[in-house]
Amino acid sequence: MSERSKVIHDPVHGSIKVDEPFLTILDRHEMQRLRAVKQLGPGNMVFPGANHTRFEHSLGTYHLAGRMASSIGLSGEDTEAVKAAGLLHDICHTPFSHTTEEIFEHVSGMDHMETAGKLIKGEIRTNLERDDDLFGGMPPISEILESNGISSEKVCGLIMYPEQREDILDAFSDGKRAAHFSSRDFIHQIIHGPVDADQMDYLVRDAHYTGVTHGKVDVDRLIGTMRVNNDRIVIEKGGRSAAEGLMVARSLMHSSVYFHRTVRMIKMMLMKSIEASSIDVHNIYLWNDAELMSCLIGEGGTPSKIARSVQNRILYKKVITVFSEDASDELSSRLSEFTSYSKRKQLEGEIADRAGVDISNVVVDIPPSSILLSKMSIGKTDVSILDPEGKVKSLTRLSPVAKALQSRDTFGWSLLIASPEEHKEAVLRASKNILSL
Repeated sequence: MSERSKVIHDPVHGSIKVDEPFLTILDRHEMQRLRAVKQLGPGNMVFPGANHTRFEHSLGTYHLAGRMASSIGLSGEDTEAVKAAGLLHDICHTPFSHTTEEIFEHVSGMDHMETAGKLIKGEIRTNLERDDDLFGGMPPISEILESNGISSEKVCGLIMYPEQREDILDAFSDGKRAAHFSSRDFIHQIIHGPVDADQMDYLVRDAHYTGVTHGKVDVDRLIGTMRVNNDRIVIEKGGRSAAEGLMVARSLMHSSVYFHRTVRMIKMMLMKSIEASSIDVHNIYLWNDAELMSCLIGEGGTPSKIARSVQNRILYKKVITVFSEDASDELSSRLSEFTSYSKRKQLEGEIADRAGVDISNVVVDIPPSSILLSKMSIGKTDVSILDPEGKVKSLTRLSPVAKALQSRDTFGWSLLIASPEEHKEAVLRASKNILSL
């Protein structure tokens, strides 16, 4: 392996050493695209400092994955695979990050992690056709990994979600999971686990750039107290408070940043612009934020008007907001029928028809059914704590704080409907009629 290495200065983690083959991968066009994909999508429209990118986050995840691997004593081969997975886990995030992911998944049937596996192996295009003169004929990233003794299959497997199991379900997803090796689960937990490199980096990084103080995490204490017990990563008792702090930070960051109602509104408007356009989203994983906005504006008509409205912060107005504490069990149950992308689009169409407006003028946002129906969030609060006697207990059994977070509603609302100012009254009447509000 080459001795070439660099030290990259990161505002969150300080100096990050990157050596080969990761330097070569970092310079690849697939990774460089992430410099122009904002980590929080249009979040900077609400938090002006949130202009950081998926590139920075990927570098931070690579760094923390390496530190975690060292802390639990992974072999050199496994450490290299984990670091590669950390670096590449977001390589196929679509423009504006999670904003456009739902549309891409609906059309392609793959999430960004499944797409990443195919891109790494060279099974799908790695660049837009216009850039064939720059990148045509380049070997896939898998060849770089393999030539340096890193299994590309292992790396792709680490990037994928683990098999669906009750003890590691993440309530903020829709419950879909991809198959993965069932053995040596502790290695996989470095990328997808209750205390993983991915969330440790994004919580600290997003808090830093938004200015929100809730994302403070004692990363050094957490990593320093990590151990492996019965094929799982556990935290020694001395790290219990740091683990609680991570859980609190995660919950509060979701409430105050990730599920902020205005941020959600802007995301929905961008989705409306794409849905009204002629864009083929199958290869949108190759675009960056600016390219998508340029294409939408260039379309003219409705897509352009919505995209330009977002740019100038001319936002749809809230028509109906039903807060969680005001939602009856009956309403929550009824709303849970519309949480999928296709069902939500169907509801928007019904409201638009009843209101006599175009569907592009109606936005409906509903939390996942697990939130609506108050199902407990297990995965990200199920941290295992190892006591001095060698006994392992779930953090939720030891900590009232962690237990409370399992059922905490991180959205705070059950229904959000919005439209342009001029259509508010018509959309309001139609929404109340269709949903019996």
